[in-house]
Amino acid sequence: MHLNSSDNRTASEFTSKLTPTADICVGLTILSVVLLSVLGNGLVLVVCYRRRKKMVGSELLCVNLAVVDFLCCICFYPLSIISSFNHTWLGENVTCVYYGLGCYIFGLCGMFTITAISIIRYLKTCYSLVYAVWLEGANIQLACCAIWFVAALWSCFPLFGWGEYVPEPYGLSCTVAWRGYHTSAKDAFYVICSFAFFTLVPVVFIMVSQCQILYKVYRFSYSLSARGIRNNLRYAEKRLTMMFFCISLGFVIAWAPYAVVSFLFIFHKENRYMAPEGFVFPALFAKSSHIYNPFIYFYFNKTFQQELRCMILSFCPKFGGNRVGIHIATGHPGPYPIHIQLQERNHIQKKNFGLSQDRIHSKSKVTHPSSLHVHGRPVYACWGSVSKITPSLLDSKPAKASLPVSI
Repeated sequence: MHLNSSDNRTASEFTSKLTPTADICVGLTILSVVLLSVLGNGLVLVVCYRRRKKMVGSELLCVNLAVVDFLCCICFYPLSIISSFNHTWLGENVTCVYYGLGCYIFGLCGMFTITAISIIRYLKTCYSLVYAVWLEGANIQLACCAIWFVAALWSCFPLFGWGEYVPEPYGLSCTVAWRGYHTSAKDAFYVICSFAFFTLVPVVFIMVSQCQILYKVYRFSYSLSARGIRNNLRYAEKRLTMMFFCISLGFVIAWAPYAVVSFLFIFHKENRYMAPEGFVFPALFAKSSHIYNPFIYFYFNKTFQQELRCMILSFCPKFGGNRVGIHIATGHPGPYPIHIQLQERNHIQKKNFGLSQDRIHSKSKVTHPSSLHVHGRPVYACWGSVSKITPSLLDSKPAKASLPVSI
């Protein structure tokens, strides 16, 4: 393994260049990012695990993005937090390489995943036939594996002489040696390729594809409105489009200041052309990209909200008041009895209703809403089973929406 000049690096390079008060503020900020990211992305992963049997292949990309944000905050950021409170980087070069390598791998995985989501979303919206043929099932799994492989391969080049991992200018984290542009031709090649092919090109793909998607959805909505057609799918498509647009735009905005500052840092030979504070704020702002994706899922996707609500009610039933479970038995001829189980706190009541087949259609609407009222009290329907649904019940059966992070 090639270590470049890392063995000759002095301890002063690993010492914080900020004031002790600023170090503590940096540590508290990163700690807040870690807590919010672990909470939000943890909930996303739990919800996806609960619905794993109903997931489609394309949803793996959004799961992959949640895994990237979750693991990055757990495996690497605690080291920066502890260093902030100690006012110096702990472990010097060994931990610096570990932190820089890991964060760069996960950063590239996040960038590639959002790029893949944008491109696949664009193909599904504008070229549905291509999407149906090439981008279903196992192909999405191969795309996830390719994302991790390319990110890990490119990030490992500094370990063998193409680039280097060094402390940030403020001394409390590590990254690629952007100033290696002046060191050697190999370092200059690595730095330029990192910006050109792994930053600029993905951002161009993200922005172009998202703009094309917005334009396509707008044209479709306008054509329906001009014909006087009102379609619920149009509203759902708008919400889904805005969700992925916000995810992509948020990621680009979060990382843009850090990318610009790092790019300017390449072409300055002076040791201190910029105050350490000028580097720490873009770095902290970039870390905020791990936080907001779960909140975007929750805000735009109704299915995600319902799954999260039912998950909370399963652990804390008292928050939901009463719950009802409904079972329609259709295994024998004649009127179909409906078994309704009403659970009020710790007290369970069961009632059987014998309904003729022509009345089931009007009564089956009990199972449709997520909440209803019995004797004026709220009842939440979070479970139920229906065996052998007859054609008369198909119209009243609620449509199952896709997973909260459906593409």
